Amino acid sequence: MKKKIAFLLTAVLCLSAFAGCGSKKTDLEYIKDNGKMIMGITLYEPMNYYDENGELTGFETEFAKAVCEKLGVEPKFQVIDWKQKETELKSKAIDCIWNGLTVSEDRKENMAFSTAYVSNRQVAIIRKADAEKYTNAESMAGAKMIAESGSAGETAIQADATLSKNDYIPAAAQKDALLEIKAGTSDVAVLDYIMAKAVIKDDTDYKDLMIVEEIQLTPEEYAIGFRLEDKELLAEVNKIIDELVEDGTLAEIAARYDMSENLAFK
Repeated sequence: MKKKIAFLLTAVLCLSAFAGCGSKKTDLEYIKDNGKMIMGITLYEPMNYYDENGELTGFETEFAKAVCEKLGVEPKFQVIDWKQKETELKSKAIDCIWNGLTVSEDRKENMAFSTAYVSNRQVAIIRKADAEKYTNAESMAGAKMIAESGSAGETAIQADATLSKNDYIPAAAQKDALLEIKAGTSDVAVLDYIMAKAVIKDDTDYKDLMIVEEIQLTPEEYAIGFRLEDKELLAEVNKIIDELVEDGTLAEIAARYDMSENLAFK
């Protein structure tokens, strides 16, 4: 009798375990059940930023809305600490990272990437007053460096034979790095070219800054970051990206934010 009871208990436990495994939702099912997709972002032009009316806008804001519309879910944009992006993704505090996310081999170990949609590079930013002082990487030996913590700009500094030997300060965000250059507390900032060309203009607060065009730092591509095990949602989003490219929607969005030359799809 005891053997029969033990056998029955074992069978029940096995069936329960099987049922539990079978009931686990995919990420696609998870977001559809929630009715929304939560995107981890930071704020910077022209990707995600607030316009003069206080409305969130930008290339990736519109891009994400177009994808979510086809998915049948609402987009939710959540500002995150960029250093904690992998942790936020893994814990399901967010469903994806969608904010000028550079594809790299190291990151591929922690997340799955969508089709790359933007080509970019890292650039050096200085004060116009220092234009004759800092003309190339070699002339920047000894300069105080700054970049967003955990960013591609930080990686570019670390990878350069000259810049990596300089004093370096991590900033919380790319705009903070620009403010440090403007204030004179740092000498050279390394950040995304796309952001730099959007904010460093004669009619902005950064008109006294400039891009050192002679310095060509790391080329890169942007993609959306999903959880590694997230196969179905990744495939569905890639399919939608293809559709948005094919019908011209992505090109229209890019044109509104002066990003046509940066699209990975020509």
